[in-house]
Amino acid sequence: MSASNNIIRKRKNMWSLRVKSTVIISVSLFILLGMLIAGIFINKDALGVDLQQRNIPPSLEHLFGTDWLGRDMLARTLKGLSLSFAVGLLSVIISTFIALLLSLLTMTNKVVDACITWLIDLFLSVPHIVLLILISFTFGGGFKGVVIGLALTHWPSLTRLLRAEVLQINTTEYVAISQKLGKTKAWVAAHHVLPHLLPQLLIGAILLFPHAILHEAAITFLGFGLSPETPAVGIILSEAMRYLSTGMWWLALFPGFSLLVMVGIFDILGRQLQKWIDPFSGDHL
Repeated sequence: MSASNNIIRKRKNMWSLRVKSTVIISVSLFILLGMLIAGIFINKDALGVDLQQRNIPPSLEHLFGTDWLGRDMLARTLKGLSLSFAVGLLSVIISTFIALLLSLLTMTNKVVDACITWLIDLFLSVPHIVLLILISFTFGGGFKGVVIGLALTHWPSLTRLLRAEVLQINTTEYVAISQKLGKTKAWVAAHHVLPHLLPQLLIGAILLFPHAILHEAAITFLGFGLSPETPAVGIILSEAMRYLSTGMWWLALFPGFSLLVMVGIFDILGRQLQKWIDPFSGDHL
């Protein structure tokens, strides 16, 4: 009876944890989609210059205030967040594909595995922001340069995680049986390894988003990222630095806080999705 009671109690706990994670994921997605949709549908008129509305602090008419050119900071911030999301999405897709491909290639032989491990250690040994700036500058900066730079610098940590999963799966009995039955490594990778990697791949991709978005804003803030004509959050913060001493605190506070909110939402989504997949993992035992 005690064993059956423990099973029932564990199932109830699992159900409650998944319900809680589902609610948190739903609320986070609602906030995120609201920010993105608002940013996508903002037209050029809302981003235009209005010299009669210069340097207005936050009010009901302009919730985030206006800048030195009379531009509405709420509209610019939402547009910048949607642009950051687009950059992060493209770079994370490319990084995830690179991580998946390299982790599967480690199954080829020990030489390939050693080369990929050396490449991971090489990329991780170089200061991240420096490597990102160099790659972005090499490819001409702008949207293309930033996406390529982020994609080529954010795959090592995910590749290391997936490689460890591949090595663990390769030691299982069903993989050994498949190999004895004459199945190729490509067949084993497609039918045994890849299905087990998909949950880690999805969670890893979501958790890469905060890093990609913050690094995009960082190099754009330093002048090595997106062009100054685009309403990116990094550019907004860079321009705001010149006016903070004059008391225009809202120029940096609201865009910076909004960026942190978006980053926090992706971090919450990744961790709650991990809890939903495995409610009793880690510190939830």
